[in-house]
Amino acid sequence: MPVHAKLHPMSGRIRKPWTHEQFSSWAEAQEARYEFDGFQPVAMTGENAGHSAIGTNLRTALHTRLRGSERRALGADAGVETVNNAIRYPDALITCSRFENEDRVIPGVVVVFEVLSPTSERTDRILKVREYAAVASIRRYVILESTGVGVTVMERSEPGETWRTTVLTGDDILRMPEIGIEIPIAEFYEDLTFAEGGQAAG
Repeated sequence: MPVHAKLHPMSGRIRKPWTHEQFSSWAEAQEARYEFDGFQPVAMTGENAGHSAIGTNLRTALHTRLRGSERRALGADAGVETVNNAIRYPDALITCSRFENEDRVIPGVVVVFEVLSPTSERTDRILKVREYAAVASIRRYVILESTGVGVTVMERSEPGETWRTTVLTGDDILRMPEIGIEIPIAEFYEDLTFAEGGQAAG
């Protein structure tokens, strides 16, 4: 669907959507992090220590298993182009395609990972489910809980298929045959504890 101009909420003036080039040039000069919704920048709020620790465990687990292969795991500064020219920055992604060091948008992304937070939950569970489904190369979308041990996995074999959803807990293993690795769920939550009797790992 085409992106239409929007009214500025204060002035009532019609604003034109940004281009990728405008967004990338502007974002590089900012101290804070932003995604691009296909029309304008969207601020990404800072996360808590638990979210950061899960993200670090996730990227470590991926890097360790993919080292030396043609598949590359990248962190939260690597972008994915989705629908209507939107650019999302998942907590981690895996690509099987070559890219240049200067690239901000990564081609051939096969798996994306998001760590939930109170500020991102609606976007990650609803909007990005549809957006990542629209990217033909993506075979798996993995959502990691940040208030307890739990992972929601959405997978498909071919572009256009409906996601098949599985929920995993601390005793389960995340199997990703499309990239040839397996990771115990507990590894993502190593050295973390959770309040009110939540599962603890590590």
